[in-house]
Amino acid sequence: MKKKHSSKKNSTFTKKTSANIDRSLKVNVKTAKGRKLSSTNWLRRQLNDPYVKLAKEKGYRSRSAFKLLEINDKFNLFKFGDSVIDLGCAPGGWSQVAVEKTNSNLYKLMQKQGRVIGIDLNPVLYISGAELFEMDFLENNFEEKIRKILNHRVDNVLSDMASNSTGHKKSDHLRIMALCESAAFFAFDYLKNGGNFVSKVLAGGAEMELQNLLKKKFSKVINFKPKSSRSDSSEKYVVALNFNKQ
Repeated sequence: MKKKHSSKKNSTFTKKTSANIDRSLKVNVKTAKGRKLSSTNWLRRQLNDPYVKLAKEKGYRSRSAFKLLEINDKFNLFKFGDSVIDLGCAPGGWSQVAVEKTNSNLYKLMQKQGRVIGIDLNPVLYISGAELFEMDFLENNFEEKIRKILNHRVDNVLSDMASNSTGHKKSDHLRIMALCESAAFFAFDYLKNGGNFVSKVLAGGAEMELQNLLKKKFSKVINFKPKSSRSDSSEKYVVALNFNKQ
């Protein structure tokens, strides 16, 4: 397994972040006329979510940035100079973290410069150090498009994608797992030997098929639920390390 960059800042991320989380203050949200109860509950959760507040303070576009920071803190995914593809990158929180950890914006002038490519169905606002493309990686002509952008394999493929919810738990689980499997096959095509793959999954049974698929291609496959992931959510992350493209 290739050696990964590590730093004191990285290794102490979880501790420092936890110190900045204040869970004692609660904002009450009243049900407004014309607003659905589900919308009120979502607004209440957002206003009382310490990671939403912290994301604003740190300049991240989404609270999910802290999930990737925790994953990197645990598994040392990135080093300066790494190349990364972020599938389903909108609104850009994971791409922001990847930029920081690979030095793709040359924040550290004397260190290696990485490369971060973000791909999404929707347009994403500019992120310094990231190349952002409005594309569908499941389209038949995607390979032709990506060939114009990328002429090498990458060190990391990331996916925090989720399909739109139907409200039917079993259907939603199967849909997101199909998306995760597609992301995994994408990783098989574009990862370097020794590369890593991270994808969001939902607990529900079908994720075991993905695990078995990944175990054939990676030295290590781990399930990980970051502390910044909501406790009432069934989401977790599959982290596959040290790809062997054979």
